[in-house]
Amino acid sequence: MNTVSDSLQLAAQLILGLDAALLRIVALSLQVSGLACAVGAVFGLLLGAWLAVARVPGHTVLVWALNTLLALPSVVVGLGVYLLLSRAGPLGHWGILFTPTAMVIAQSILVVPLIAALARRLVLEAMAQGGDQLRSLGATPLQAAALMLLHTRMGVLTVLLTAFGRAIAEVGAVMIVGGNIDGVTRVMTTAIALETSKGDLPLALALGLVLLAVVGVVNLVIGALQWRGGSALRGPEALA
Repeated sequence: MNTVSDSLQLAAQLILGLDAALLRIVALSLQVSGLACAVGAVFGLLLGAWLAVARVPGHTVLVWALNTLLALPSVVVGLGVYLLLSRAGPLGHWGILFTPTAMVIAQSILVVPLIAALARRLVLEAMAQGGDQLRSLGATPLQAAALMLLHTRMGVLTVLLTAFGRAIAEVGAVMIVGGNIDGVTRVMTTAIALETSKGDLPLALALGLVLLAVVGVVNLVIGALQWRGGSALRGPEALA
């Protein structure tokens, strides 16, 4: 008997049979990561736009700190959120530790630096092309940066999809603040870790295949957006 081939066969049956437990875990994963990216987008895009145009003392240090946070380990984020939300923490009275809300908070903190750093680059590139025109029309630097984000909405969507891929593949933070509770806070990455340690390879493999499929689709969309953006830029040149 080949354990790997048998497990793959059972995993395929779980996926094709739309197993209830599998669907519940996948749905929660998409919900948590989607909400985290939505929350992270609000703060990340604003922060990135501001850093692109701000001229304040310590600006270089702020940019350095943002770039440093890109490498922030997810377990450190999870630990920080856990300390804030635990009973002894300053936000313990909220009572949201080991809930999906805590997981959304942790993943939001994780993706904000990524969104902000990429959004800053988008605004800088866009401002180099059309910033002077907006300023000549009376727009403030922050207004110009916001308009540039709207103008480069395909780029913004690419940034958000990148953040979503980062969030949904993360395991450390959600494991710490979610507790991996069956039917409550179990997402794909934490379930894969748990089921593998238990020896339940079919479910772990099924979740792994679904996670790979989700990440693959996200990357396909990112590639399509980048290709479309490149085609849009080449269009005027081809007509000239």
